Order: sequence, then structure tokens, then C-alpha cells
Amino acid sequence: HFNKDFLPGGYLGVDIFFVISGFVITSSLYQRPSKNFRDFISGFYERRIKRLVPALSAFVLIMSIAICLFNSEPTRVLQTAITSLFGLSNLYLLRYSTDYFAQSTELNVFTHTWSLGVEEQFYILFPFLIWFSGFGRQTKNGARNLFLIVGALTVASLIGFVYLYPITQPAAYFLMPTRFWEMASGCLLFIGFQKKQSIEQLLEKVPPLLLLTLIIGVMYLPLSLATVSTVLVVALTLVLIASLKKQTLAYKFFTNSKVIYIGLISYSLYLWHWGVLSISRWTIGIHWWSIPFQVAMMMGLAITSYRYIETPLRKGYWFGKRWKTIIVGGGVLISLSSILIALERPLRGKLFTGKIITSDIEENLLEGEACLENISENTQCFFIDNKSNQTLWMIGDSHTRYLNLTGERVANSLGMNLKLFSAGGTAFPPVRKYRKSNKRKELQMVDDFRLVEKELYKKIKVGDFIYLSMRMPYHFGGIYYAYPPSEFIFNRENGSFESQKNAFDDWGIAVVNLAKVAQKKGAKVIIQTPTPEWEKQYINPGCSTIDKQWFNSLIKTDCQIQSKFFIDENTGLYNHLFKKLNQLSLSQKNIFLFDTYKIVCPKNICSFTVDGIDIYGDSNHITHEWARDFIAPQIYKFINDIQNIDN
Repeated sequence: HFNKDFLPGGYLGVDIFFVISGFVITSSLYQRPSKNFRDFISGFYERRIKRLVPALSAFVLIMSIAICLFNSEPTRVLQTAITSLFGLSNLYLLRYSTDYFAQSTELNVFTHTWSLGVEEQFYILFPFLIWFSGFGRQTKNGARNLFLIVGALTVASLIGFVYLYPITQPAAYFLMPTRFWEMASGCLLFIGFQKKQSIEQLLEKVPPLLLLTLIIGVMYLPLSLATVSTVLVVALTLVLIASLKKQTLAYKFFTNSKVIYIGLISYSLYLWHWGVLSISRWTIGIHWWSIPFQVAMMMGLAITSYRYIETPLRKGYWFGKRWKTIIVGGGVLISLSSILIALERPLRGKLFTGKIITSDIEENLLEGEACLENISENTQCFFIDNKSNQTLWMIGDSHTRYLNLTGERVANSLGMNLKLFSAGGTAFPPVRKYRKSNKRKELQMVDDFRLVEKELYKKIKVGDFIYLSMRMPYHFGGIYYAYPPSEFIFNRENGSFESQKNAFDDWGIAVVNLAKVAQKKGAKVIIQTPTPEWEKQYINPGCSTIDKQWFNSLIKTDCQIQSKFFIDENTGLYNHLFKKLNQLSLSQKNIFLFDTYKIVCPKNICSFTVDGIDIYGDSNHITHEWARDFIAPQIYKFINDIQNIDN
């Protein structure tokens, strides 16, 4: 978590944890005396509340206040915090299509609580399996029943994980059903120990140090083998648990008092280590000289939490009756949620210690039916009527919205009308598919663009220009920070899946169809080429001049990228984009490419900022002002040259 380059497969540590968790929870429930099901289930949840809620509540409250000091817009972080209190942060992160491996997750103080959510959701199901299988009541066939039930669910979960991971990595990563097999495998191992001593005797012959070496080796496998690595590390962990016997060196190491103490404080350490790192990335950054202090802070907070919050409240005799403990625990979570909601809404920005910079540049944008009849509020527009017979149409995703000042300058310079339409995350022309989910908002924007397309076909006329601008790497492949490298997947309306490359082909067909209609009416199509993206650079507040604050002045970020990284003829990430765009422009004589890339990145080195002026407003959007001052003149010249050739 300090630097994933040191151990690329370090994310597999959570898989090891899930296996151990399943083993430990099964052993803790084995032969635990209970009068009846109510006694069993209430005792289980009382122990879980006393174990998890106190330390989590203290961590969430303190870190929520801390992030508000350094982030003026902490909504997404605070919403993650609220859902983490109820074991739902994994579902919240999945809802927003969070890539756990992307750099942006490092700035969310509560990203790591996704694994706690998976574990808590497992706890909802597992005690019922324990009791009703008979295992918890020590019936004759209880262990066999539990083994068969959990075994069947394990196989189903593993199949789901292997199937989903290459298709939609966030779902496979964050969902409990696709993680169930890891915790369940620990359960199966414990049952196997109780019933088949021969299994334990066979596995204990494997040298533990060899297994530890293999586990570390798996963590250096290529990230493209993430599915295989996960299965391997789970299998090796199971064998390692079985092989740890008293006479082995590994056993002596893991039972050393200092190592055991790390295990005792591990829950608090799990909570606080990520918080320290995340706040550090907002403030001083992570440097060789800062790491000792950051480690000391993690350990100090974890030890304090363990000694003064976790241990006394877990071992204390709260209210005499279990139901009171459960109600009070729930009440604490609800009360804390209210505080977080207050931080998110009425108190938003009030605790921020930096300088808040506001902008009203987008106030001239309209939305919804102010743009076009039956269009949802998710789509925005900007119109200029210069009483001309010719119109400049600018249509695309959020990248088009950032061209509102550009479109205004170009349209006024050419004496044309302007009609700009923007729908975030939606390509134009719209193709009959949508990204990964069937969220109503996403579907509405696709439908909005279908209405815009109909309006365009109806209104275009001789001399019009249709300017298409969008974040092509997002839609059609080439986002370099994907980790592990993978393509986004689209869902077709019939429920089948489609890759980004196929989506590009379908989009290309739609562009050709648009160009053919435009050709008949005497109009032309211009496609804006993709520009460099800055996720790794921008995510640490060190490149953007407007984001520099007193508290992040020590952050050092390389705000340059070699141009060949994107357009090298052999390895460039945008090769496939430029190749297919060139093919498109050659397929129809009225399709033109406007090379925005060369304007933004004219030399061998691309820069985030030039002469103290930000080119980018975030990781991929060019600022309104820079586009107006530097791109607009080039668009004007480009269109003017085309008009002169026609004349």
C-alpha cells in the first residue's frame, strides 16, 4: 500500500486473510454451547458487534473529520464512510464502478473497508449454515452436512469469480458471492481436520517455508494472470495452515510473542494504516524520509485503538442482555451516520483548511428539456444564435462540455450558430449498448443522444459542421492506469457482452452512417483525436496549479509524460485509436480528423502545465480557458481551410 510497484501482487494479501478468517470463524463456532437458535445467533452477533463496531466507529469519525480538513469536496469519501459502518462499502464502491487498482482509490480514506463489508456479509449467511446444518448443534451428521452445503456453494462461488473477473473485474473483486469461496475454503479445511486426520497428516509434510516462498512468488506473477494468482494463493494458504506444526521453523516464527502481538492489533492496524497513507497522499505525500514517521503513526494509532477502545469494549460486560448490546451497537452506527451526513451536507467545505477556488464557467450550460424536448436533465447543452444559415454542432461526452467557451469563440469567429450537446460518459453517435450496468441514468443519456441524433438528421443543412469530441480511451480502450490491464466491457441490450474494440467498430459504422446523411445535405463531420491522460500524475495534488495548497507543498509529482507512451508506432496506447480514426477519415470524403493531440502535446514530452498555466483541469479534461485560447484558434483555422477548399 505504500507503493504497489514493490509487490505487484500484494493485493492477494486480502485473499490470504479471507481464508484464515473462514478457518478461524468455523473453529470459534465449533462446540460453542448454545441453548437454542436464538441463543446461538444473538451470541454470535453480539460478539461481532463488540469486536468490530468500537474500533471502526472511532476510525471513521476521526478520519472523516481529517479528510474534511484537506478535501473541499469530500462527498464520495464520506458516503464510503457511511456505507462502511453498515458493511456495505464494497457495494457502494462497485456501484460507482470503482477500480480498486486505480490510483484514485488511494485518495479515498475508506476504500479498504470493502473487505470488511465482504466479511460482514459473509457473517450474515454463515451462522445460519452452521446452525441449520447441525454442525453448531453437534448433531451426528452436522459436519458432513456443513461440508456438503459449503462445498457446493464454494464451487458455485469459484466458478462465478473465474467467469466474472475477466468480464467485470470490480464485480468479481468487491462482491461477497464471488469471494465466498475463499472464506468457505478455510471452513472446509477446518472440517476436514476434524473428520479426516489423514488429510492433515498428508498436508503437514509440505515444508512451510517452501509454501511461504511460493506465496510470495505468486505475488510477482503478471497482473494479467490475476485470476490464476488468486486461486493459487488461496490453495497455498490452505496447505500452509495445515503444515504449521510445532517442530517447524515457520511455526516458531509465527508464534513469536512480537509476531503474535502484530496479530492481536491487526484489526486496528488494518483500519488505521490506510487512513494514514491516504491522508499522507493528500498532504505531504509519501517519500523515503516520511515512511518511518508514517509507519510509527500507523503503529501508534493501532496500539492506542487496540488498548483503549478495542480490547476493553470487546471484553467488557456491556448491558447484561445481548439484545441491548445489539441495539446500542446499531444506535451508535446510526448516530455516527448522522454526524457524517452533517459533514457531507450543511458543513461541506466548512472544515477545509485550504483555499477554495470556484468557477462559474459552466453557468451558461442548459440541461434537460431546455435543450430538447423529452431529453433528461442528465444531458447539457449550449446554444448561440448568430442568425446564420450555417451551424456548428458540437456533440459528445463531458469532453464536449469543456469546449463551451471554445465553441462560442469558433462560432462567433466563423459567423455560425452553435449547438452543443454533452452527456457524460456517452459516445456520439450513440450505439445500441451501454457500459457494464443498466443504471437508469446511463440508459437515459443513451436515449438522449438518440433524440439528439434525430434532431441533427432533421436540421443539418449545407455548410454545417458536426464536431465530435469524446474521451476515446474510456470508450474504446487505452486508459493506461487500469490495474491489472483490462478492457471495459459493454453490455448489449440482449444481455450479452462486448469488448471495447468491437464497440469502436460499431461506433465507426455509426459515424459513417452519420457522414453519409451529412454528405447528402452538404455538411461535414470533424472528429477530435484523443489527448494524453494524467491519472497517475494528477491524482497526487502536485501538477495542477489551482490545487496547490499549503498542506500539499511537499508533494513532488512528475508532471510530464513522453509522447511516445501514447503514440509510439509499436507500443503506443493510442495506436489502435489513431489507426481506426484514419481509416474512418479515408472511408468518407466528408469525414475530417482534427488532431487535438498535436496541439496539446506538440513535442516529444507532454506537459500538464505550460508556462504556469494548467492545460488540464483534472486527469483527462482540458480546461475551458486553455481550450478557448489555444484550441479554438486552431479549430477556426481548420474549418476555415475546409471552407476555402470548397469555395
